[in-house]
Amino acid sequence: MAYLEVHGIETFYGDSHILFDLSLEVAEGEVVCLLGRNGAGKTTTLKSIIGLVPPRSGRITLHGQSLTGLAPFRVARLGIGYVPEERRIFGNLTVHENLEVARRTWSDGAGGGWTAERVFELFPHLASLRGRPAGRLSGGEQQMLTIARTLMGDPSLLLLDEPSEGLAPLVVEMLAAQLARLKSTGLTMLVAEQNIHFVSELGDRVYILEKGMVRYRGTMREFVGNEEIRRAHLAV
Repeated sequence: MAYLEVHGIETFYGDSHILFDLSLEVAEGEVVCLLGRNGAGKTTTLKSIIGLVPPRSGRITLHGQSLTGLAPFRVARLGIGYVPEERRIFGNLTVHENLEVARRTWSDGAGGGWTAERVFELFPHLASLRGRPAGRLSGGEQQMLTIARTLMGDPSLLLLDEPSEGLAPLVVEMLAAQLARLKSTGLTMLVAEQNIHFVSELGDRVYILEKGMVRYRGTMREFVGNEEIRRAHLAV
């Protein structure tokens, strides 16, 4: 059984039909990448999973439990963390305060597996900025904080929407290394991206979306080695 299973979902924005019979699977501990041009449906797929844009039909399950029709906060409580493209940090709070606001606590008052100190080990640059207002961070620093804040909710599955978007090449390389370290902890990830280089070493499998439909699926190795597929679907 797949850890995350999306089967035949149809998603709309109002009367606009965005996703068409879309299906994908993510195994536990796997990193799966959603690739596609702008408007292909990558963000809508992630929002469908987290419940921000509920599909009108089809089903979504996490470890065999149905997510269909659940509110986003209930989906999050089941173990899915969502890192939006817009970042949405609390600019007037410090880096450390942003993390503490998101820290998950259990019914007995205990914390989850992620603490601020553990996050700072993954993102050491943030540790030096812990007292700085988040609104004064660079774009790359804000992206790191957004991922770090999501980890404080102790997710078992991380959804990342265009994490490298708008970042300088050096920052992109740094972020790729940090996500590789996250992968080594066994965290399951579904990453929507356009930057093939960014995910080529990170991903295990690939789905290419075009006009809201899956046009290709395969291993990352097969995809990287197939120039014809890349040209046909991504024009690279």
